[in-house]
Amino acid sequence: MPLPFLTADRDFDTADDVPLPHDDRDRWRRPYRPGPWRVGAAAILLLLASFVLFAAVIIAATASVSSAGVVFAIALVIIACALRLLRMGVWVSARGLRQVGFFSTRTVPWEQVGSVRTVQQPVRLLGLPRTVQGQALLLARKDRTEGVPPLLTTHNADFLGRELAFDRAADSVEAWADEYRRG
Repeated sequence: MPLPFLTADRDFDTADDVPLPHDDRDRWRRPYRPGPWRVGAAAILLLLASFVLFAAVIIAATASVSSAGVVFAIALVIIACALRLLRMGVWVSARGLRQVGFFSTRTVPWEQVGSVRTVQQPVRLLGLPRTVQGQALLLARKDRTEGVPPLLTTHNADFLGRELAFDRAADSVEAWADEYRRG
């Protein structure tokens, strides 16, 4: 079964790629591939879910069905968490820019976007409280809303140890912003 949220919309290894390759501009797309930390964490969660599902089958065969149902529900929650973890990130379309977090999703229409720029600043390491010096892609809204977290950082789960991938993703999001803020 193909998982479209795991793939980027373009192959970054080609030399002749264009900044905005797309067929359907209204479809939400992530302009980069999920990083190895995010995919690894999701794989571990799915592995854990398989053990929990196996435990649910054993409990259903040897104990009560209601106990197996509870364990099965726990496995479904673990699977949902793994899928949500894979969906996290920045998504773009002709309608705007969407930042998907684990518990929330924020969508900003292109009409409200003031600028999208890369800055050098302290960033969180894998979303933890510890900060390190890195780069961040920031969104400045026209209504001057303060306190907006960075869209992408060089030390999040998608780009830790992948500076070139961060640069490509930031350039791609900036290209989308430049195209749709003008239009």
